[in-house]
Amino acid sequence: MAMVIIGGGHAAAQACASLRQDGYSGEITLIGDEPQLPYQRPPLSKQYLSGEQSLDKILLRPEKFYTDQRVTLKLGTRVTGIDGAAHAVTTDAGETVSYERLLLATGGRPRRLSIPGSDLAGIHYLRTLADVDGIRADMAPGRRLVIVGGGYVGLEVAAVAVTAGLEVHVLEMESRILQRVTTPTMSAYYHALHESRGVHVHTSTGVTGFRGTDRVHAVLCGDREFPADLVIVGIGIIPNLEIASAAGIECGNGIIVDEHCRTSVADIYAAGDCTNHPNPLLGRRLRLESVPNAMEQARVAAANMCGGSKTYASMPWFWSDQYELKLQMVGFSADGDSQVVRGDMSKNQFAVFYLKGGAVVSVDAVNSPKEFMVCKQLIGQVVDQDRLADPATDLKSLTA
Repeated sequence: MAMVIIGGGHAAAQACASLRQDGYSGEITLIGDEPQLPYQRPPLSKQYLSGEQSLDKILLRPEKFYTDQRVTLKLGTRVTGIDGAAHAVTTDAGETVSYERLLLATGGRPRRLSIPGSDLAGIHYLRTLADVDGIRADMAPGRRLVIVGGGYVGLEVAAVAVTAGLEVHVLEMESRILQRVTTPTMSAYYHALHESRGVHVHTSTGVTGFRGTDRVHAVLCGDREFPADLVIVGIGIIPNLEIASAAGIECGNGIIVDEHCRTSVADIYAAGDCTNHPNPLLGRRLRLESVPNAMEQARVAAANMCGGSKTYASMPWFWSDQYELKLQMVGFSADGDSQVVRGDMSKNQFAVFYLKGGAVVSVDAVNSPKEFMVCKQLIGQVVDQDRLADPATDLKSLTA
């Protein structure tokens, strides 16, 4: 019997390390459907796409780690079924792998368009190493790239592509970019930033189809069209929960887990982007696409798979690299009812604090890493807003 992990991302790799750190000495088997060792996904739309980082630089752990930690890797292998009663999984290789406890770290996949022409060559999605290799093969200076979706991934790709000399158009169906994830203030800031770097941003622009013969030549938006040599679609992620649902595990916008990362079926745990989990700090359930969340859930799940009773309770945080700017976010800006800007947005170094009832609930910080570390300590605290807004105030003096 072994601990079996299904997945090949951040949560899966962290779980391997945490199981050993927590004293588990039995067999560990990791089953991933990609042929590569588990790797970091955030650089895919940034440093890997730009060519700054190679595959060996984005691996989460070198191959030697898995050898030293006695982790059996079954890569390029897809799990086809889970039998919770028999404590076993089956794979597309026809193999049955028994488990003592099972961790589902199945992640998510890109939401796909199903409109006229959406199957044409040259239309890409971005989630895996293979996806980005395909995009890089199509990218060249002077080519016309149309990005469907004005979320963080789309904007990160836009920054890389326009810097590489492509003509870039971003099409966003909502009235502002980043509408689902941030405030009008930050949307306006990033809209202006991208326009200033040469990206053409089109809001309230819904895609109705693609034109081309063998390959995409244009993106259709009603009676308007945008010529395209390649297209990248970034319209959200769907959690990979089908294998769990088929096994009778409770699902709903993700695999449902409790505060210990346990699913509804005994001895089966889940962690990462695929989970719908409770967050006691926010007082609600949610599903996150977040590296820090995946890593922390993996630690919690591993501890509990080893017989512990560790509880997940972390404030969500995220980041996005666009051009030379690093955006770091903690909490959810939508939870606030007012905001305070600290610093000069025009100089690309500032922090926006979101408050509810005078207490800090979320922060967006651009090129302010030291402030961001203190910002995380301010979450939940009532602060003097005038002092908070004054860059001369030492933020640490506002912490309790």
